[in-house]
Amino acid sequence: MSRLTDLLRQVRHSDTQLARDLEAEISELANRRTFGLVFEAHQPEAVELPERTIRRGDKVRRLAPRGELKTEDSRLWRVHKIRRSDGQRLAHLRQIEGDDAEEPVVSTEDLIVVAEFHDRIYPGLVETGRVERGDDSRPFHSVINAENYHALEMLTYTHRHEIDAVYIDPPYNSGAKDWKYNNNYVENDDDYRHSKWLAFMERRLKIARELLNPNDSVLIVTIDEKEYLRLGLLLEQTFPEASIQMVSTQINPAASARMGAFGRVDEYIYFVRLGESVASRVLLSREWVSAKGRTHTGVPRWDMLRRSGGGARREDSPGGFYPIYVDPDGPRVVKVGDPLPPGVSEPPSQRDAVPVLPIRKDGSEGRWMWSKAEFERRLKQGRVRITGNEKRGFVVSILKDGEYSKILDGEFTPTGKGPDGSLLFEKGTSNLVRAIPGTQWRIASHDATQYGSRLLRDSFLPGREFPFPKSLYAVEDTLRFFVQDKPEAKILDFFAGSGTTAHAVMRLNKQDGGRRQSISVTNNEVSADEQRKLRKAGLRPGDPEWEALGICDYVTKPRVTAAITGRTLEDEPIKGNYRFTDEFPMADGFEENAVFFTLTYETPLSVRHHRAFERIAPMLWLKAGSRGRVICDLGTQGWDVAEAYAVLENFDRANEFMAALQQRSDELVVYLITDDDAAFQMACRELADRHTPVRLYESYLHNFQLNIEGTV
Repeated sequence: MSRLTDLLRQVRHSDTQLARDLEAEISELANRRTFGLVFEAHQPEAVELPERTIRRGDKVRRLAPRGELKTEDSRLWRVHKIRRSDGQRLAHLRQIEGDDAEEPVVSTEDLIVVAEFHDRIYPGLVETGRVERGDDSRPFHSVINAENYHALEMLTYTHRHEIDAVYIDPPYNSGAKDWKYNNNYVENDDDYRHSKWLAFMERRLKIARELLNPNDSVLIVTIDEKEYLRLGLLLEQTFPEASIQMVSTQINPAASARMGAFGRVDEYIYFVRLGESVASRVLLSREWVSAKGRTHTGVPRWDMLRRSGGGARREDSPGGFYPIYVDPDGPRVVKVGDPLPPGVSEPPSQRDAVPVLPIRKDGSEGRWMWSKAEFERRLKQGRVRITGNEKRGFVVSILKDGEYSKILDGEFTPTGKGPDGSLLFEKGTSNLVRAIPGTQWRIASHDATQYGSRLLRDSFLPGREFPFPKSLYAVEDTLRFFVQDKPEAKILDFFAGSGTTAHAVMRLNKQDGGRRQSISVTNNEVSADEQRKLRKAGLRPGDPEWEALGICDYVTKPRVTAAITGRTLEDEPIKGNYRFTDEFPMADGFEENAVFFTLTYETPLSVRHHRAFERIAPMLWLKAGSRGRVICDLGTQGWDVAEAYAVLENFDRANEFMAALQQRSDELVVYLITDDDAAFQMACRELADRHTPVRLYESYLHNFQLNIEGTV
């Protein structure tokens, strides 16, 4: 290491940036894991920002000439000057890496801004549309057009530790041009495609960890056989404190053929549970549970009172060795004796009653599962059943707490009591059962072809295709286990694709009147085949005709809009009915609200000087709960109060602002825009305890001055 230090010192004199890059690589090598999942971190990713105006100091790539099929020049340039000439904006460029001394002058129309993931960003949002059918009290679902890494960085300001569930369907790394790394599709023959995929996923999962509620939340990730092993190890390393389980789920009953191999019918779902998160027992159709065995028979399950398995001997719990006296004519319990003293195996006799002790099959002495007091109390509740006879012996069966809770919850209704005082039930005829299923799901509604691709193409977006969307009902069912008891849950999908997760959340809300809100993040990438056609036509990223065919604008936003309104893009009622858990016409839509945003990239100077408020404003609204109107302009008075939050910029009119807040009895987030510590503290003292003060722009700038990749 000393020799490396000397060499670095020499390099630092001639090229400071190169020295810094080498130091970072050496640090990475020194800290690299020597066991577990080891992979290359790779060059930091970069994302192109086609609709961003070129500014001095920007990092850019040169676009390919119009009409050419080749992709852009991979070299990165820095814009060190912009001037106008003959109505054009011309950028003077300097190459960032390499020895090329060329300093070309290029029209800004032939450049595209590039953001690398180790660069600090200062994000904003621009609203591009909304649909409103819910009342003013309902939170909005949000769809964000952005590279998901930068969108996740943005959400660390608005939703840190507030997300209840993350559901993602990341690229499966199939080699079929399903994802890009550094603006290039990762091909099947790429020797580093697995490590690129891991680096790509790790960066995003680390930020997702910052967004999830550490006390009670779940991360749900779907994957297929190509990366499920590596993903499992990555999840264990990223979430070492979590409980992780994998489910196999059938998504294609017809089976996808594999040359010389078994046809693929399933994929996998990882559940990463944080804190106290558990899967809830929910009402399920009987195809979810086994028709065999004792578990789901349509009536509560009776178990033996005598303990089996570990800790089942008398000496393990001497208080559990007591006689239960049974009247043979019932048979029914007439008395419960005291625990027998050590060394005593014969209970006192009882006239006209047979004593029953926890004697195991091998003749050894066992113990009852309940203490004498518990047994007597639960006997009165009808939770003890006596079967058998005096000749063959009597068996004492009980309803454990879990089964008894099903009765209290109304899943089973007693029809009376038997001669022994035990509760009686008729065998259930309902097709529903309240349960937590096993780890193999073969559910008809989870067919991704029928209820994913066809549902999207034939009903919501006639004529529009999207590759491999999830079954709407599969996503709905998967989320239900973790948000059924959270009617206000916040659910994030940062590989949102066609918008299935948002659609599923709306279905869940309709079923129980919940106010759950979804945040969907997807980019506006155009498919590889479509890109070729567009380039032939002389189009490039950033052109309106190109952007109109991107995922977000062409599929996600129209699908979410259609789901809410119940109408197609041609303003025709959507044909067909929803099925399974909640059946109703798709044309009914949902009484929900949704808003669409595009992520922007601001400069810290414009933010600090209050010149970017219009683009920061939607983030303040998101942070305050995504409800009501967005305060986009403070007007001449310099303050405003909306449904969920308030903003004060003009402290000369603070008295008016505070008077308006006093009229509100609900809880508000109050943003105070000031660099003056004394003014901020004074305003905080005047606020009611129910309001939450946030200082701008200090809280915003501090959040993004930290490089997320290096600190999370």
